Amino acid sequence: MTIKVAPVVEDKVVQLTVDSVTLEGNLGVPPQAEGIVLFAHGSGSSRHSPRNQFVARFLQEQGLATLLLDLLTADEELFDWQTRELRFDIELLAERLGGATNWVLKQPETKNLKIGYFGASTGAAAALIAAANRPKVVRAVVSRGGRPDLAKEVLPRVKASTLFIVGGDDRQVMRLNVKAASKLDSEKKVEVFAGAGHLFEETGALEKVAQLAGDWFQKHLA
Repeated sequence: MTIKVAPVVEDKVVQLTVDSVTLEGNLGVPPQAEGIVLFAHGSGSSRHSPRNQFVARFLQEQGLATLLLDLLTADEELFDWQTRELRFDIELLAERLGGATNWVLKQPETKNLKIGYFGASTGAAAALIAAANRPKVVRAVVSRGGRPDLAKEVLPRVKASTLFIVGGDDRQVMRLNVKAASKLDSEKKVEVFAGAGHLFEETGALEKVAQLAGDWFQKHLA
């Protein structure tokens, strides 16, 4: 990735204790922020993902706080790298994201912020489950190239306004997203970026993702 956005605030590394394990994240809180977006990364990714870091910087430019979070510990990530098992343990990832949400609600600088989730790939399923479990807390969800089918049992319970962003060339995932959106009993929208694949690596694609996500979170968190 060569796309860069100048930092709005200096992110700080934070440690969260969730279900007896310690998770690490990068927290950035711009002045006068009204909302915060927690990132749930996709298969085999981490808080160091350049794509999600780019989106986070863009959201910070819009005045939103961000928490880029590793939902697995270092040992768990090593195990997952060898087995590819934990990345599909969506219930575990959703529990970790929910625990991180509880942490955000207790911190002095974030406790009064409105909460949204940004989920990529399998992380989108974890975000939807965590949102369904906290209908009065989570106001908005954005899914980028997500696998909402992995959260199909909870979709009717999701109350957060949800935006599905998919690449037009990612056809199987596009069909899964359209089907998932039809199951939601809340505000929802599917945005298809023509010519983009699963990772949105094409010219201008990631900027479009950031813009769409920023507009959605501004509408529901600001």
